[in-house]
Amino acid sequence: MTERSPAPGGLALVEALVNTLDIESGADALDTPEGRVRLGITADGTDRARTLRESLRATLLAHAGHPPHREVTPLGALLAEAPLVVTVDAADGSAALTPADDRSLYARVAAAVAEALVAGTWTRLKACEAADCHWAYYDRSPAGRGRWCSMQVCGARAKMRRYRAKET
Repeated sequence: MTERSPAPGGLALVEALVNTLDIESGADALDTPEGRVRLGITADGTDRARTLRESLRATLLAHAGHPPHREVTPLGALLAEAPLVVTVDAADGSAALTPADDRSLYARVAAAVAEALVAGTWTRLKACEAADCHWAYYDRSPAGRGRWCSMQVCGARAKMRRYRAKET
């Protein structure tokens, strides 16, 4: 839905997971083997991935100042199940939190969130305010006040609705 560039670093994984569902059409990439392979999950992990996706969506809506789209398991509770380890690069001494199990989507998302917290970018990942969209996007606006995944689609629709409401 968006013409924006992907989110930086590990947030690209979070953005990709949230954007597996097109709310407007109902198409869910997690229903397809290709969509699951892109995220490194199996058919058995689909329900857990959907639970994580919707918890992330609620969190990204909060980043944009909006209430959750529905009741979800809190993201913190889900990520508490995701073991991370501290790794230290022998060459330069840099340290990072990394997934204890690279196959675990939960652990990879937890590592991405930790990386984004350190980088100060976590709250810039938001969900579009349009109720029929809620697509994840990385807000690169200087003030961090972006509202829509796409100004040409969701933003234009919202502005047209406001304009029409003023006419009546």
